[in-house]
Parts: sequence; structure tokens; C-alpha cells
Amino acid sequence: MAYDIVIRNARLRGRKEKVDVAVEKGVIKRIGQAATKGATVIDAGGNLVTESFVNTHLHLCKVYTLTMMDSAALKSYHGAGMGAAMTAIELAAKIKSRYEEGWILKNARRCLKQAALNGNTHIRAFADVDSKAKLIGLKALLKARDEFKGIVDVQVVAFPQDGVVREPGTVELIKQAMDLGADVVGGIPWIEYTEADERTHIEEMVKIARKHDKDISMLVDDAGDPGLRTLEMLAVKLLEVGRKGRALAHHARAMALYPEPYFRKVAALLKQAEMGVVSDPHTGPLHARVKELLENGNLVCLGQDDCCDAYYPFGQCSMLEVGFLNVHLLWMTSFPEMETIYDMLTVNAARCINLEGFGLKVGAPAHLVVLDAKSVHEALWYHKPPLHVVSHGKLVDRQALAV
Repeated sequence: MAYDIVIRNARLRGRKEKVDVAVEKGVIKRIGQAATKGATVIDAGGNLVTESFVNTHLHLCKVYTLTMMDSAALKSYHGAGMGAAMTAIELAAKIKSRYEEGWILKNARRCLKQAALNGNTHIRAFADVDSKAKLIGLKALLKARDEFKGIVDVQVVAFPQDGVVREPGTVELIKQAMDLGADVVGGIPWIEYTEADERTHIEEMVKIARKHDKDISMLVDDAGDPGLRTLEMLAVKLLEVGRKGRALAHHARAMALYPEPYFRKVAALLKQAEMGVVSDPHTGPLHARVKELLENGNLVCLGQDDCCDAYYPFGQCSMLEVGFLNVHLLWMTSFPEMETIYDMLTVNAARCINLEGFGLKVGAPAHLVVLDAKSVHEALWYHKPPLHVVSHGKLVDRQALAV
């Protein structure tokens, strides 16, 4: 039988012998040593072949906007202890007065091309929806999502960046965003001024998610305040309404300051709610307690978060670069820990955003990368772009994307 794609001489994680990986009609059909024929044959040359990369957190409507404004927000967000995180968000909101669908779409295309070249085939992408951004960024990202279908799978999040109670009318805008076709309901409850308002924020967003039967992505406790409790509130609400496994918690930076007994309680609640945590340690001085969560059996992944915007001055949609940075920031430098880091860029991330069947196994959707490396250690060490990317069962045309 001739398959659509055959990757020969592939080195897989956890296997000594080299194998062929055969793809047919978008699905991995065979993994083995027997010779197989293919319409497209790729010689991996003994390099590592794995699942493609999954980025569960990217503010795609803001990519490449840092040069359009000053660095005041950046300075506030990266200040010692992250006590000025709310101020940073207020300063960063200035860019939204300049929102136009045209330049946002252009920037999004540039970013998604880079993602595809770096083997990042799935992205959960945030679009600010509020009185300033209105639906401008969201409409641009919906167009980008449709343009890149089959190359990069984009889940668009309708995100009330500046609050719900603080920003009257935002709830109605989020409802409109979902009617327009947004994939995920966002939230950022900690930005509200009172605990009652935080609860209202969560309740309103959960209500919309239930109506549309959509997943939830919320930025929780993203400041240097050990008294923040919105991660707990979100988990409790999900359990209350029976939405296990339908939400992802982002950042949770205040977790770094939680007293140990409270951290253990929250970790247990996360398990009960079947909710993962995406951490982005490279974009802020504090971060979720990744190693402790992993030791506790919680689901954790890593995200890009930002590409050259008011919160982070770098980023090129390379999850290997994210992995390289976080090997250092998390001090996960042993070989087994590097394998865990790699899981947080691939299979764990896929679980966090409910990608069905994702993995390098027979019967799974064919989302694969042929790396320019023989091992996970080497891949993280040099974090080079993949030699080949297979997305949705098709070989990504790198030359066309580069142009």
C-alpha cells in the first residue's frame, strides 16, 4: 500500500530502533520498521520525530505592538514582586485606541506563519473584547483562523481583558463575540476591584460558556498578591455547575506566594475540577508552582503568552524556545525533567485544551515534526526550527510560508 506521507528512519522518544511513520487521509496509519511506500517520502535521517507543538496561551491580537507604544507597561509588569501588574494592564490598554482590523490581521498572519514554520500546529489565541477594543481584534483573529485552517488550528478566545464589572457592556460584547464564532470564553476575574465583583465576573463568563457549550480560559491571580483567590473561585464554580474538564487556568502567578496548606488545597481542587494550568515563567518574575503541581499529579503545560507586546519584548512562536527558557527558569535540567518539559509543550498542552486523540500513535491525527536533533536534550539545547512539519496530515509548505 502507498500512503500519503511516509517518514523514514525516524527516531521516536522512548524507542531505540528507528522506524517508519506512515500517514494516510490525515491519520497516522502505521509505525514500524517494515518498508512502506508513500506519495511523499521524508528521510528523517535518524532525527527525532514527535507530535507537533501546542501553544495554549497567546495574545494574538497584540503581537508585534511593543514598537507602537512606550515601555511603561513592560516596566510595571516586570517589576519586583509583580505588585504593579494591574497598573501594567491599564497602561497596556492604550494600544486598543489604535485597533484596526487591517494591521491586526497582518500581524496575526505573520505570527501564525512563524508558528507553522516552528511546528506549532495548534494555538489558543486571545482577542481582547471590551469597550475600547470592541470586536475589532476578535474579527481579525476569526479571519486569520479561517485562513490558516489545516496549517495552524487556532482557537479564538473572546477575552474581557479589562474586566466585566469594571467595564460595563463587556458581557454583551462577549455574547456577541460567541455569536460571531469565537471558540472559547475568556476571563480575568482578578482584575476586578472586589471579591464580589470577581465572583460576578466568573459567574457571567461561565454562564455564557454553558449556553454555547464552549470551553473556558481564564487568567487568574496574575499578580504578586498571596491573597488573590480567583483560581479557587473558578475551580469551585466549575464543580458547582458540572463543567469538569472544560476550563484552563492561565498564569496563577500568586501561587508562588501561597502558604503551603492553601497551595495543597488549591491543587486538590484543580484535580477535582479536572482543570489544567498553563504557566509562562519567561514573561513575569513570578509563576505558578510548576514542579510542585507536577509532583502532585496536576496537569500543567507551558505557553508562549506574548510576542513582542507590552508585556514581553521577545517571542517567535517557537515552543522549543519556550522550553529552553523554562528548563532554566524552572531548574528542570536533568534528562527526565527535560522530557517532562517537552510533554508540557506537546501532549500535556493538547490535553489542556481538549485536543482529541493528539499524540504520536496509530489512529491519531497526523500532527508531526521532524526535528533537527537526535534527542529532546539536543532539541531544547539548540531549539532550531523543525526540518519538516506535518499538520492535519499534510506536509507544510515551508517555502510558501517563508515568502
